[in-house]
Parts: sequence; C-alpha cells; structure tokens
Amino acid sequence: MNVEGVKVEETTLPGVLVFEPRVFGDSRGYFLETFQEERYAEHGVGRMVQLNHSHSARGTLRGLHYQEPRPQGKLVWAASGAIFDVALDVRRGSPTFGEWMSVELSAENHRQIWVPAGFAHGFCVLSPEADVCYGCTDYYARECEQAILWNDPALAIDWPLEGTILSEKDAGAPLLANARVLPIFDG
Repeated sequence: MNVEGVKVEETTLPGVLVFEPRVFGDSRGYFLETFQEERYAEHGVGRMVQLNHSHSARGTLRGLHYQEPRPQGKLVWAASGAIFDVALDVRRGSPTFGEWMSVELSAENHRQIWVPAGFAHGFCVLSPEADVCYGCTDYYARECEQAILWNDPALAIDWPLEGTILSEKDAGAPLLANARVLPIFDG
C-alpha cells in the first residue's frame, strides 16, 4: 500500500507495520519526512510525545523493552548505520503472544518500523556504528520499565550477532514465561 509517498507494509504481527518514506534526492543529498501525523495516523500510529536517539557500536543489543502500565508505541528508524530490529508480542491472551518479527533498518533503506503499545522492542547494531531514532506515544516512566531476555530460548529470535554487548539490565531480564507485568490483549 502506498499512501501519499509512504509505502506501508503489513507484517506477520497484526498492527506492526514497516514504512518506507519517499526520498527526494539531488546533487546535495536527500530529504524525507520521517513522520507526518495525519498520514501515519491512518495506519494506527499515535501522536508522538517524546523523541529518542541512541548511538551504539557494532554488536550492541538493546532490548527487549516495553512499558507497562503506561505502554508506548514506537516509530523506529536508523539515522545512520544499520540495525536488525525486532518487535515481540507480549500481550497476554493475544493470538500472536510470544511471536516476533524482524526487519533491517538502515540509513540507506530509510525504512521505519511501527511497534504498537503492547509489544516489546529491541535491536542489534550490524554496522560499525548506528544512530537509532524513535518517536514514542507516551513519556518514558522508569517505574513502568519492563524487559524480556533477548535470547529467551522459547522465543528463538535469530539475532545475527556474535560477541553481543549488553547492559546489565538487559542481560538480567526475565524470560517471557517469568515476566511479572505483561499487557493484556484487548481485542
């Protein structure tokens, strides 16, 4: 589907979408809209209230993160470099609970992923460095911060990494089966 210059691709997880914004290039470089509220809202992307930017080296893995209560939807893209990006359905009672999908996001392909509230999100850096930007539909709340172990054997996520660089928090996250706080699927 192409909506006014933005190609929208559905994924195996209902509600998780991949966007390919139209890129306008010339001898100076290029221009693209990373977000346009009316266009993206047609596909369920909520109003952004916070923009985040992370810079990481090759092999860094961040995730799998979500907030509950006060869940956040996230629109994610790589401003430089390349990442392997993952969305994981953690909504208890969902027909796709525990299922994940992945997409490569890079500064070259300009793709974005929409990770709705109720999904955990994570990524690993494939290039020497990467700058990852994401808009969030709610504010960060430390007391709502949740995580699932990135290499939970029950999930079998096929991360393309060796020598993974993790934070202590991510290395110590619980398995999905042991998560204390999970969102509830509402329909």
